[in-house]
Amino acid sequence: LQKSLSETFGADKYSRARKEVLTYMFSRPMQMALYFCTGVLEDETLFHHYALNVPFYTHFTSPIRRYADIIVHRLLSASLGARSPIRMEKKAIQKQADHCNDRKMASKRVQELSADLFFSIFVRVRP
Repeated sequence: LQKSLSETFGADKYSRARKEVLTYMFSRPMQMALYFCTGVLEDETLFHHYALNVPFYTHFTSPIRRYADIIVHRLLSASLGARSPIRMEKKAIQKQADHCNDRKMASKRVQELSADLFFSIFVRVRP
């Protein structure tokens, strides 16, 4: 697949844009990660990371970047005893996770529509 894509990108002034759009379009069908509160879900198999093949997985980036990462940092820090426990009910944490998932899905949809628009313009102006 990578070899086919590399040949498709070409070496003209549009090759970088073509690479970004096609790579994005091929990764689009992959399942998106979701935030959830482990205390709400009883099925621990849902904590599994398929690609990494690990039974328990959490992911976060710098807490200055996204609200969801701030929550994960605080909960992880509390679970390790580095800070006082979070005074939020499990349902409230899940509600925050649902909100973050909704915003992430909306953002992804806008990104997809933008890529579709770019691609359609690119195809239209291409001789």
